[in-house]
Amino acid sequence: LAAEGFMLYYRAPSILGAIYLPDSPLMRLAMNRNYLTRAGYGKLQLDLTQLMKQKSLLSREIGEAAEKGDLKENAEYHSAKERMVDVLKRIDSIQDQLASASFIDDLKITPNEVQIGVKVILRETNSNSEWAWTLVGASESDPASGRISVDSPLAQGILGHKVGEVVVVDLPAGKKTFKILKTEPAL
Repeated sequence: LAAEGFMLYYRAPSILGAIYLPDSPLMRLAMNRNYLTRAGYGKLQLDLTQLMKQKSLLSREIGEAAEKGDLKENAEYHSAKERMVDVLKRIDSIQDQLASASFIDDLKITPNEVQIGVKVILRETNSNSEWAWTLVGASESDPASGRISVDSPLAQGILGHKVGEVVVVDLPAGKKTFKILKTEPAL
């Protein structure tokens, strides 16, 4: 950790890479928090409720299948147990996400700066193509609808930069240069 920033090292398929992260309170928070909109939090709570009901049904199903006798050759029992493992993993994951949630809606948006909760308009300098992305937490990412995770390579490359800056971003397809045209609160 240096005064001007720190390097995050990650293991990518067959390469060792590094991402520079500006040393700011926002970036330190981003490393440990699960950023959600209030709507996203509500959706996770609803998913958790549904999974808890499913867990209860599977418990009954496992009990009924176990009563049928020999468990070694009881496909019904083994199928229900496998589904239970999947449900329990999903419940655990959602509970972790809810426990570490911070609301994007509550963050103070700095004008003209790329940060989570902001819609950013970029121009790729080689093709002059314009792109609009809203930076959200990983669990609400949906690139098809213009919402990308702050953990994505593109977001990592533009986070903390300001409107008017030209930024070179190391993407999986190679380096691309973008000009940041506009930012606005998105949520």
